Amino acid sequence: MQIPDRQNLVIDLLADVNRSGLLHPQMLAQAGVLLLVLLLAWCGNTYLKPKLGLENSRWRAGGEGLLRIFFPLNALILLFIGGRVLGLIYPERHSLLAISAVLLTAMANIRVLVYMLQHVFDGAHWVRRGERYIAAAIWGVYVLHVLGILPEVAEALDAISFTMGKSRISVLLILQGIASVAATLLIALWVARLFERRLMRASVIDMNVRVVLVKLVQTGLVVLAVIIALPLVGIDLTVLSVFGGALGVGLGFGLQKIASNYVSGFIILIDRSIKIGDLVTIDNRQGVIASITSRYVVLKSADGTEALIPNDTLVTSTVVNQSYLERKIWTKVPVSVAYESDLDHVMKLLVDIASAHPRIMTDPPPRAYIETFGASSVDMSVGFWLKDPENGQLSLRSEINQRIWAAFREHGVNIPFNRLDVVHFRPNERQAGDGNLQGCSQPE
Repeated sequence: MQIPDRQNLVIDLLADVNRSGLLHPQMLAQAGVLLLVLLLAWCGNTYLKPKLGLENSRWRAGGEGLLRIFFPLNALILLFIGGRVLGLIYPERHSLLAISAVLLTAMANIRVLVYMLQHVFDGAHWVRRGERYIAAAIWGVYVLHVLGILPEVAEALDAISFTMGKSRISVLLILQGIASVAATLLIALWVARLFERRLMRASVIDMNVRVVLVKLVQTGLVVLAVIIALPLVGIDLTVLSVFGGALGVGLGFGLQKIASNYVSGFIILIDRSIKIGDLVTIDNRQGVIASITSRYVVLKSADGTEALIPNDTLVTSTVVNQSYLERKIWTKVPVSVAYESDLDHVMKLLVDIASAHPRIMTDPPPRAYIETFGASSVDMSVGFWLKDPENGQLSLRSEINQRIWAAFREHGVNIPFNRLDVVHFRPNERQAGDGNLQGCSQPE
């Protein structure tokens, strides 16, 4: 295992100050170059960055990432140029500029890492809470490097080891492996997220095709990241054959459902049986398909609740897709009127009320129906085609009923209802009534 060379930049700086003095022209020149570099980088960050228009670039996510490291990146470039120019005058080492370069590199690394985590995990709460801890960990590594302690820490971690077969495995190797795999996976997921956001805006491609392409790219990039990361830590790719056999056995026993849901997700997307935005009924639960993942489908109901339904359920059970070919659905609102009502006039009122509502289609137009002749009323209904069933029907029915109520009151149309007469007896009247009933003969 290769251990970094010991180089204490702080000791080098103190040695230079002790040898030549703090006010030596070389030290003053380094300080002047550093101040000039920071000033130019600050000016560029303040005045030049807003004019670049990277927020509105085609690959917006990449532009946002560049804006986050605009200051430390400019400072590093200017510091490199300033160090080269200063080297023509003072060829000795520039310890102050070396420490500044390390600190600016740490700042750039922290901003890039936090940005990529926020971008990959969509600004998850744990990323925001852990931002300071991530920054502290990176600063700690660079501080150890500046102080020259990092090689000793690496040697101590490498000394803690054990042997597995013919291989020697140390804590340092494990940490390097985790870091390599995490870095490659993070880059792969970040690239996949860039591709996803770019592709999902391509309206010329069918939504299901877009989702399938995104999932294929994500899977391919993750596999590629693992293939790249394993050799970086000295792991032979032939071990993947053993892992593949173990994975096959696992799929045969405990991972059947996971594999079934994953394959079912691709089947659903390829055969286009459901799409994002469809109004469906699954297991007596109605809602709109909000998203389709590799394991489940998010079904958002009209009350705002979201159900996570496994993909396997959609393949093996009956799914009522009310917007499979067309988004419109037919529905009706029942109403009862008295027998003395002018039915032709009532039917015209119902059709006019339904036609005036913006959510109801006018082609085909609404129609009124006489359904049954009840015991005390004529049962009627008005049927119509709804444009946007994903917005729910309860509010629509309420508005239609309000307009029907107002129209019936305006035109004198009666809605019959059963009357219940209740007779109240006072105590003295009841006693008198009991006395009158005593002479009556009771039926046998």
